[in-house]
Amino acid sequence: MKKLVLSTLITSTLVMATGCAFAAEQVDLRMSWWGGNGRHQVTLKALEEFHKQHPNINVKSEYTGWDGHLSRLTTQIAGGTEPDVMQTNWNWLPIFSKTGTGFYNLNTVSDDLDLTQFDPKELKSTTVDGKLNGIPISVTARVFYFNDETWKKAGVEYPKTWDALMAAGKTFESKLGKQYFPVVLEHQDTLALLRSYMVQKYNIAEVDVAGKKFAWSKEQWVEFFSMYKKLIDNHVMPDTKYYASFGKSNMYEMKPWIQGEWAGTYMWNSTITKYSDNLQPPAKLELGAYPMLPDAKDAGLFFKPAQMFSISKTTKHPKESAQLINFLLNSKEGVEALGLERGVPLSKAAVAQLTADGVIKDNDPAVAGLKLAQSLPNHLTTSPYFDDPQIVSLFGTSLQYIDYGQKSVEETAAEFERQGNRILKRAMR
Repeated sequence: MKKLVLSTLITSTLVMATGCAFAAEQVDLRMSWWGGNGRHQVTLKALEEFHKQHPNINVKSEYTGWDGHLSRLTTQIAGGTEPDVMQTNWNWLPIFSKTGTGFYNLNTVSDDLDLTQFDPKELKSTTVDGKLNGIPISVTARVFYFNDETWKKAGVEYPKTWDALMAAGKTFESKLGKQYFPVVLEHQDTLALLRSYMVQKYNIAEVDVAGKKFAWSKEQWVEFFSMYKKLIDNHVMPDTKYYASFGKSNMYEMKPWIQGEWAGTYMWNSTITKYSDNLQPPAKLELGAYPMLPDAKDAGLFFKPAQMFSISKTTKHPKESAQLINFLLNSKEGVEALGLERGVPLSKAAVAQLTADGVIKDNDPAVAGLKLAQSLPNHLTTSPYFDDPQIVSLFGTSLQYIDYGQKSVEETAAEFERQGNRILKRAMR
């Protein structure tokens, strides 16, 4: 009897110990990202596959559209309540991790996250003071895409030079009507396009990092905004006043885009699919040439990581968080689920798999756009400070000054330089 009781006690103790061990192995992670419904669906599918392989790890999804995502994450980080794994933006590094300590150093979890799949040059772009703050998912650049049907109606070839782009506006207006434009750009796209023109002309980057201020002269800023006014006056693109009349929805959901009245865009190659998918059939987007000034040494491309995956500096589960990122970017199931939703992957394993599966095709607009960007001269690095949300917002306001007749080009240029230098000084101190 004593032996039976003792045996029962031992068995019960083992069961309890096993149960406790199992409970201890259960890990709850939170992961956040922004995007459209297509991105949400493929990411959720990938997380389901991850859970099948790691049944002890539960991932709670926190996804939104782009609007408001940064402000929400800012509040979370300030309160130490951010998710374990986050989709982040390259230009957020100066905001959240100026000294490299704002996110978990991914170099320390390389046993669970295969960093050898990524080019060291690309990892360097997301490294701050020797600390790897994020894994770049893909790289992206803004290039021109055109609605083939509308350009055929206008009887104009896709422009290969700045002059040809400028001339296309008046042709569209005279042949198709005032509501037709060769391209449509939101203010952040316009900022990048004007930078490209100025870099091509002067071969000078826009930010003096050492001096913590803009590098261009007052006269160059006047030329910068004069180029915008010229694009508007020549009917190349709608101004902010006309654009605002269509509401606050996404540009690719607006009627003039869908119907082809806005016949092209200057957009990230990694996101172009959602713009093309919304066109009224049989129209499709085709990649255009990149306009270059005759003696330009640099295309002035805004080339950067499309997005990154980062880990919270306060996470209690860095190992499992690293395993999740590795699954999404390097594993067969994760790569298959995500496809090209976040652009052409940088992971060597992902590229090999998607190429073999026929997902990465040379004639795909996103792939072709990336290859075009990579073929252009690009020596002057864009500062993330020029993509600072405050600078971008200030630029948007500046365009409204011009379009609503509130300030002259010269006054707008002076105000942008003055306020911009203040923003840079605060951000870079």
